[in-house]
Order: sequence, then structure tokens, then C-alpha cells
Amino acid sequence: MNPTYPRRQPIAHLPTPLEKMERLSKHLGGPELWIKRDDQTGLAMGGNKARKLEFLVADALAHGFDHLLTTGAPQSNHCRQTAAAAAHFGLGCSLVLRGSPPAQLHGNLLLDRLLGAHLYWADGREGSEVMNDVAAELRSMGRKPYPIPVGGSNVMGATGFVMAIQELTNQLQSGPNVDFIVFASSSGGTQAGLVLGARVYGFRGRILGISVDHPADQLKTLVSALATATATHLGLGTLSVADLVDVNDDYLGEGYAQVGETEREAIQMTAQLEGILLDPVYTGRAMGGLIDLIRWGAFTRGQTVLFWHTGGTAALGAFGEKLI
Repeated sequence: MNPTYPRRQPIAHLPTPLEKMERLSKHLGGPELWIKRDDQTGLAMGGNKARKLEFLVADALAHGFDHLLTTGAPQSNHCRQTAAAAAHFGLGCSLVLRGSPPAQLHGNLLLDRLLGAHLYWADGREGSEVMNDVAAELRSMGRKPYPIPVGGSNVMGATGFVMAIQELTNQLQSGPNVDFIVFASSSGGTQAGLVLGARVYGFRGRILGISVDHPADQLKTLVSALATATATHLGLGTLSVADLVDVNDDYLGEGYAQVGETEREAIQMTAQLEGILLDPVYTGRAMGGLIDLIRWGAFTRGQTVLFWHTGGTAALGAFGEKLI
């Protein structure tokens, strides 16, 4: 299978490093642990959304759009990197954020403002509904807004992670034999691209998404549908990868962006054993899930597990009192 990739605008620092986590592996006494450092993609403190934005921004520029418009949570990493991409290419940027404005700007919110994004607050309304209103306002001012869904998770965004598996398989030619990839899964674009890429490029390990906010059945359906649509988008025909979509929803805790002991322990352990920072919402929860799964024997000695670090550490400052 040979994907026909759409136009891409280089943004991310690629390939991202592949590193062995020797001290964490020894401490947990289970599988050999490696990490894929998508927190090192550049673009305003890094993160996995840079891979998606390479295709989203290229599409916007190719069709004459002059303004990026997207939505997310107040500490959205996707919104922060979208604002950075807009600034880099001289585009306007509007962000529709859930809830109401806080008293102070911390973490990603501070960076959004520094990057010049216009912030709109949904204040109880659906983000997509407010996006429609903002888009109409922008068009009335003569602008051409390019709407991007939450997380950048459409066929364009997922394409970035089909290509990411190609990058990984090239690295693994001189690296470990990976049995599992584990990562945080939410809006579905990263996981859809990974599972489709695995089918296209022959990656034989299992791919496990640790859900940070959706029930497993709901997320599986979302990922499967997006992967199939992305396959069609890339000229691969009607290709189902539902058999590759694996989601664990045991670590939802008290809900999205709610920090508990699982996230706190994982963030502290990874920082103090490896000098690697995780975030409270996504990678901290996913690493917490991985640590727990190792402890009760889901992953064992003799196996190799790759943790895909999707970034997000720019949000740490907004959760300081909950992490220490």
C-alpha cells in the first residue's frame, strides 16, 4: 500500500528522538521501556499537534485562507500550537475555549495570548456553535477563516500520524523490537493515524490508547471511523483498521483535566527517574495507566513498550498546587 500524501508544510522538528528509559524500567521491574519524544517537535514548546498542523496549515495556505480557527479546553495544547503555527505563517488565529475566562492566565492560556491569538469563551455553549459565530464575524470583516476541529482530528490531522509510523519504523530498523505502543488518546486523530500507519507500513506491535476522557466503546468507534476516512483520503480505498483499535478507559479518574494520585505519581516518577516532564491532562494520565498495567502484569519482562510522549508540558504551571 502506498499512500498518496497531500501537500505538507514542514513545521515540526522531525524525526523526534527515540530514547530508552533505563531507570524507570529498572524501578518498575517489568518490560523494557522506551519513549518517543513528540514533546520535542518545536513549535511553542512542542507536542504532537505539530505533526497534524503540517497538513492542516498546508491545506489552509493552498486554498487561500488567512485565519486559523479552532476550539478546545482552556489548557488545550492543540490551541497553543495552532496559535504558534498561525503566528509563524502570518495568519490570524481565533481560539474558542470551553468555560469562562479565569482570573489569571497560566500555562497554555498565557502562551495563547503571547502568540497573538484572539480568545473567545464558550461559557456553556458548544465550542462548534461558537466557532460558527466567530467564523461568520470574521467573514463579515473580509477574513477567510479555516476551521479546525478539536484536537486537529480530521483526515488532514490524522495523516500526520500515518507518516509518524513511517518515521518510527525507519528508526526501529536500528532500534528495539517494540511489542506495544502506549499513548494518551482523546480526540482520536493521533490514534487513527497510528493504527492506519501500522497497517500501511507493517508495524506488528499492538497500539494501546489510554483514554483521558471518553468511554472505550465511544473512542473506538470514533478512531475506527476516522482511520477509515483517512485511508480513503490517502487513496488507500475502503480500508478498515477496527481490529487494530485498542482503548483502555480504566484511568479516567474524576474526569478530564482532574489531577489525581495516578497522574501525580506518574509525573513525579518520570521526572525524578528520567528527567522527562509529563503533563497533568494527557501524558501524565497515560503514563499513570502504563505504570499500573505494569504493576499488575499486563506488560512483563522480556517485552518492549514504547511510550509515545504527545507533549503538553506547557500546561504544568496551571496545575502546580495539585502536583506537589
